[in-house]
Amino acid sequence: MAIRRVDHVNIVTSDLEGTRAFFVDNLALTVGPRPPFEVQGYWLYAGETAVVHLQVALKTVGASVDSALNHFAFDVDDLASMLERLQNNGVAFREARVPDSDVHQAFLFDPNGVRIELNYRP
Repeated sequence: MAIRRVDHVNIVTSDLEGTRAFFVDNLALTVGPRPPFEVQGYWLYAGETAVVHLQVALKTVGASVDSALNHFAFDVDDLASMLERLQNNGVAFREARVPDSDVHQAFLFDPNGVRIELNYRP
């Protein structure tokens, strides 16, 4: 028995449409099929996989940096193009390198204050 990978992240938001637009416009995720849950939301896909689930917040929520879950990360195939897209859309980000590694990273925040890490391994 072993965990094979992270399946998805779920973001609860009071700005469902703004959050959907952020992930679609800036990270090139696409809206796809979602079961008819009672709470309104979206499933956002990278290819055939629903990697981000969004749902309307039923109570006030805080930013990820104020919680025990600090961030989530995506592995990306072309960080330079993604950073150019973010810059063109006016989204702030911070770049970093993993010590003793060839991993190039960028960190940004979604409209809800959720920290997102982008990792590129050449």
